[in-house]
Amino acid sequence: MIDYHINIFYSDDDGGYIADIPDLEACSAFGATPEDALREVQHAKQAWLEAAQAEGKPVPPPRYRPAIYLAAS
Repeated sequence: MIDYHINIFYSDDDGGYIADIPDLEACSAFGATPEDALREVQHAKQAWLEAAQAEGKPVPPPRYRPAIYLAAS
């Protein structure tokens, strides 16, 4: 099963980690550690999907894949 890509990064402004799911508009979460942010964004994803379904809104398929850049030798 293909799942949604999750970005996790440290935010100096927020003093912690942000996790977001690019395919799901405005689906993000905060945590003191990367693990906390991941756990929280999983809850946010579930709530996002349930809300979209309850409102009859379309759920986008997982599409986002980050670009991978390889250093030249």
